[in-house]
Amino acid sequence: MKFRLLILLFFFSPYLFAQESIKKLSADTNHITNLPDVTIIGKNSSSDFQFIPEIVGTNIYAGRKNSLVIVGNVQGNVVNNTMRQIMAKVPGVHVWESDPSGIQVGISTRGLSPNRSWEFNVRQNGYDIAADPFGYPEAYYTPPMQAVQRIEVVRGQGALQYGPQFGGLINYITKNGTDFTKPLEAEYAQSFGSNGLIGAFSAIGGKKGKFSYYGFYDHRSGDGWRSNSRYYTNAAHATVTYSCNNKLSFTAEFSRSHMRSQQPGGLTDFQFSNDARQSVRSRNWMDVTWNVPAIIANVEFNKNTRWNTKLFAVLAQRNSVGFLKSLNINDSINPSTLQYNERNVTIDRYNNYGMESRLISDYSIGKMKNTFSAGIRWFNGFTDRQADGRGTTGTDYIIDVLSAFPRDVDFTSQNGAAFTESIFRINDKFLVIPGIRYEWIRGTASGRNGFKQNGEDSLIQNISRYRSFLLGGIGIEFHVSKQTEIYGGFSQSYRPIQFANLQAAPTTDQIDDNLKDSKGYTIELGYRGKIDNILRFDVSLYHLQYNNRIGVLNLPGSKRLVTNVGSSISRGIESFAEFNFLKALTKRKNLDASLFVSYSYNDARYSGDFKDASVKGKKVENAPAHIFRGGATISYKKVSLTSQLSYVGESFSDANNTLLPSVNGQNGLIPAYKVLDMTIQLKLKNNFELKSGINNLLDSKYFTRRSSGYPGPGLLPADGRTFFISAEIKF
Repeated sequence: MKFRLLILLFFFSPYLFAQESIKKLSADTNHITNLPDVTIIGKNSSSDFQFIPEIVGTNIYAGRKNSLVIVGNVQGNVVNNTMRQIMAKVPGVHVWESDPSGIQVGISTRGLSPNRSWEFNVRQNGYDIAADPFGYPEAYYTPPMQAVQRIEVVRGQGALQYGPQFGGLINYITKNGTDFTKPLEAEYAQSFGSNGLIGAFSAIGGKKGKFSYYGFYDHRSGDGWRSNSRYYTNAAHATVTYSCNNKLSFTAEFSRSHMRSQQPGGLTDFQFSNDARQSVRSRNWMDVTWNVPAIIANVEFNKNTRWNTKLFAVLAQRNSVGFLKSLNINDSINPSTLQYNERNVTIDRYNNYGMESRLISDYSIGKMKNTFSAGIRWFNGFTDRQADGRGTTGTDYIIDVLSAFPRDVDFTSQNGAAFTESIFRINDKFLVIPGIRYEWIRGTASGRNGFKQNGEDSLIQNISRYRSFLLGGIGIEFHVSKQTEIYGGFSQSYRPIQFANLQAAPTTDQIDDNLKDSKGYTIELGYRGKIDNILRFDVSLYHLQYNNRIGVLNLPGSKRLVTNVGSSISRGIESFAEFNFLKALTKRKNLDASLFVSYSYNDARYSGDFKDASVKGKKVENAPAHIFRGGATISYKKVSLTSQLSYVGESFSDANNTLLPSVNGQNGLIPAYKVLDMTIQLKLKNNFELKSGINNLLDSKYFTRRSSGYPGPGLLPADGRTFFISAEIKF
């Protein structure tokens, strides 16, 4: 009840606040980087990487590690969401490469897990798109990059505004037609590539009077680099904005995505060394349908005060069917039945609803203009999981089951949050940005977790958890010059108990009554900026403390305890530099050449209080120490050529740092690897463009992950050499 009153108060208080601000705010005497949400940052630049201004819309970005990727300027394979190229200039991004469709993107930073980007707060246009950001934060849906205008990556202290996640924020901002000036404009792109790749992207948009609109449809399909890797994906998005006047606008959006892919499964190390393209699983499938509606209201009370409210939902389904036995068990026809063995079926349904409202206002103290920001959030999520069903003996995507699902569990999560953050300008050069965030979370689990020997339901432990806490942080920004600055900050983070930790089979597992959310903090300090249009750079140090990590300990009597097993620490450096040496040496306008280097060093280890003595001091799994990406772009008139080298150091697949690979390929070292990509682009006219490229030019054989279950089990090879060609026209 109190939180509902807080919501009502927040909705009406901006009007009162705005009236007072008109009376009290003095004239603007200081420069402040302040851009509306609809600004297409970087539109008039050929660079694909920029820093986010101090304020955009109702969001504060000052004093924190941030990166802005201008997707339209990326010289790489945007058609297939190739994230190692798209995120090449964001230092420290670790990418899992095992999905040829490019829909289920897995990225991480600073020693966190890349599993479907679940350590990030993943958003589209500022609202949630993950399965459940608190109970099951896996991002099964990623918008097609041809429809994305820019990607915001915010780390460290940025968590206070968007959520408490250790990884920070990934926000995919789709095209919205704001750059269209005619009533009807259109664009179309046709792509082809290796292994039967076919892509078609079409969009229309325009502006007429007070209405502006944009919509796209994207189709991709292919056979995949490995055997048994067929896939298709269809995505559509529509947005309509009605501007009542220059101070009030309403936007309605709807996204729908449907993806079906054949999962080739994992390999053993021996199989991988013999033929990385082979597959020993031909009956595994995944099908994902994602619907995301949203309504957005923007109010500008005056030049100093703005208000934004988003209402959104995720209505989705994730289905899988497959033979998931270990690789030492062949998926072959049973000689006694002359049929394949039954497959495993899992069905997830997600029904989530949320609201987020933000207010930002500038005010003056003396001669200095400061900024105040505040917001509230409400989220209600429901997940219905039916798992381990007895599937058919067929080979196609069929999710029929032969009997009741052994596991049929309902999960719910509610979250209320309120935050406030301010920019205090001590003088023209020095900014201090403190902030706090209050979180209230409730998670429940109920249902059946299996059947007993007598056929009765085996109910999960009756668990319902409530908790609330306060997180704090502070950032600084010192302008060394007009174009360079020192930034840094401290911010607390947490990771709530996941749905998987709220269920346990009473016969084998036990949940610790004192199980706690994972908590920690991040400290970072950096120096960034640019020198004219010749040099752009960013270098920073960080320390990430991850406490109360949740794991499993073995107990006497063949029981397992789900509990907090210990902590980990990640320390490192993230650096980026891009140098346009031709602009520094010559004034020729038709010829351009630039070099970039992105490098991170990360030392992520389990700290000394880890309960499992064998793990103390070991490296965190899936956390390579070295990630390097570098490249060069040469442009002459309408033609540009880009080459990019990616190097990722070795990492381990388990906390015990198993070096030698297991027989089933699920554990062992993940070796270091190098990948070389090349792209050529030709702009014949302002409205026509050709792009072609070769991914993995040297045909390196490598893998980025090992899996103990779906979509494995076993090691999952990345793609070898492939090519693509794309033609785009705007009219």
